[in-house]
Amino acid sequence: MKKERPKYYEIVEKFDRNEISSFSLNLSSGALVYYEKGEKSTPHKYTVPNVELFVNDIHDTVTEYNLAHSDEPIKYDYEKGTESSWLINVLPTLILMVVLGVLMFVMVRRMSASISGETNKTLSFGKARIKNAKDEKRKTTFENVAGADEEKEELAEIVEFLRNPAKFNELGARIPKGVLLVGPPGTGKTLLARAVAGEADVPFFSISGSDFVEMYVGVGASRVRDLFDQAKRNAPAIIFIDE
Repeated sequence: MKKERPKYYEIVEKFDRNEISSFSLNLSSGALVYYEKGEKSTPHKYTVPNVELFVNDIHDTVTEYNLAHSDEPIKYDYEKGTESSWLINVLPTLILMVVLGVLMFVMVRRMSASISGETNKTLSFGKARIKNAKDEKRKTTFENVAGADEEKEELAEIVEFLRNPAKFNELGARIPKGVLLVGPPGTGKTLLARAVAGEADVPFFSISGSDFVEMYVGVGASRVRDLFDQAKRNAPAIIFIDE
């Protein structure tokens, strides 16, 4: 019949009843080898679940016994163990900490990117959604506009003013604040306005009138201010507001 493995409290009681003659304890692995009195050649093995607790439980008992029986004390040896066993015990904890650290880093990065994206959307909500012809590689000129000779002739003076405003300023002339292009859809109003900017080599800002109308109060006005602020920073420039 297989001998039943002793319990922790039974081992401690053996020390309390002074039944142990000698023992050795590995402080790293908790391996305990002890000899009972009258069985000096029979070692007993046990693995201590908590080394620190076990040492505290038997320390006073062993010390008092050895003081009272100095002629035949309990012999004991505390083995420190090897560094490799300590590393093996700590390694799973280190791996878990590294994995948790990586997961937290990834989550923080994603949250930061999400918050940054939402912030950018919020900040750009009141910005004008404009198109700048300066960003395009091909420049539109009057040569790209078929027909509309009278309109191009009337707009040529504005092109000249944008090219050389000093000549007109000396004469005391002022450029018109705006030009109204009237006509049904598809007659080339946008193309003609782009051609004026291309001929004068100035920035061309295009925006739809519907962008100024929003369900939120103040957003449309904010976009108008932003549009003209950008045009002022790039002056001289042309702003084309489509219907």
